Amino acid sequence: MAITFSQNFRRLAGRDKGRRWTAVRAAVLLGGVAALGTVGFGAWRIAAQVEGDRGIAPLANSEDIQVNGIHVDVTAKTGAEARLEGWKQAEKEAWKKLGGPDMPVELIDAMVSSVVIGQEQVGPRRYIATLGVIFDKGKAGQFVGGGGAAVRSAPLLLVPVLNSGGVQQVFEVRGPWQKAWAEFQASQSSIDYVRPVGAGGESLILTAGQATRRSRLWWRGLLDQFGATDVLIPVARLERQWPGGPIHGTFTARYGPDNTFLDSFEMDAASDQELPGMLAKAVERTDEIYRSALAGGQLSPDPTLTMSQVALDRAFAELREKLMPQGGAAPQEETAPLIQNVPPPPPAAPAAAAPVETVSVQFASPDAASVDAALAAVRGAPGVKGAATVSLAIGGISVLRVSAEGGADRLAAALRAQGWKVSAGGGALRISR
Repeated sequence: MAITFSQNFRRLAGRDKGRRWTAVRAAVLLGGVAALGTVGFGAWRIAAQVEGDRGIAPLANSEDIQVNGIHVDVTAKTGAEARLEGWKQAEKEAWKKLGGPDMPVELIDAMVSSVVIGQEQVGPRRYIATLGVIFDKGKAGQFVGGGGAAVRSAPLLLVPVLNSGGVQQVFEVRGPWQKAWAEFQASQSSIDYVRPVGAGGESLILTAGQATRRSRLWWRGLLDQFGATDVLIPVARLERQWPGGPIHGTFTARYGPDNTFLDSFEMDAASDQELPGMLAKAVERTDEIYRSALAGGQLSPDPTLTMSQVALDRAFAELREKLMPQGGAAPQEETAPLIQNVPPPPPAAPAAAAPVETVSVQFASPDAASVDAALAAVRGAPGVKGAATVSLAIGGISVLRVSAEGGADRLAAALRAQGWKVSAGGGALRISR
């Protein structure tokens, strides 16, 4: 790579008597330029990680009654007349699918709130389309029953993972799998999906690698941030025979922090034009798998994600009692040294019940391990009744909302006893190692 220096640069660098460049000055200037370039490039990379169009906002859930996947092929004098006739035909077929009574198309049209166009082709005298029809619940509910599930699941975080071309993604770019889930009308499902948008910092914490994490502390903080109790991980693997050719899809329904397998199926699309339709059908079939799992009791929230630290310690103590030998089953000489090495617990000093106050705790979180350490330390401090993640920022400053007896002073003393450096200011605590 050739580098050209201007006359001003040579003048700044200076020359010695032999009209040769002063090497030290030139090196200093070159080093400064390189440092500025590195800083600028680093700042650009950090901004590029969170900027841009990442995800697609999900459709608002509606209690109206929706019927999808209606194919129409109508001919008329003009394309506009064919299109209008095709919509009326789709409304009649949708009403028939719902099991509604026979009535004129005009009355059916009066109960339709909107027509959803999946794909359409309008010709001079022909109209071919795949449509969806949404009926107003207040008007149509008396004939076909109420829409929506009577019993719904707990809020479940949805992380759709797409594997295409050897690359896994969730919100890194706008993908067709996340778009299909965003356009899915989930009001008729018994699953309460929590569908993130993927904008801003969500694209950094909700990645394909998140599905392989096992840390309960990390998952609890992440689920608290989105108001969910567990996680669903639908995985789509797309394989193209050749560019623009047939597409083979393998879809797997997984759930929970352990990435538990539920079921899988395969579908095919003839071309890229048919890919959105295939993914929409795959979403509906995956939703059926999750609804069946909910009915079978497989989607009950993981207790290690929902229980408090006190309940978790109690469960571990009960498990330890069950696994340890009972009575005189274990030799005395094996257990005696272990018991002698354990110091007796200090006597609990009686103290008056202190009022519970809410305290904000800030800590640097360069990686997941630092988040786990801070959560474990705060939740294990004496007097802490609960701790939830308010802001989770990997590579920045995360914030916890803590309910503790005695307020900030007592919590700070407990954290200092664990070896943390604690500073107070602005109504919050800042902890560090």
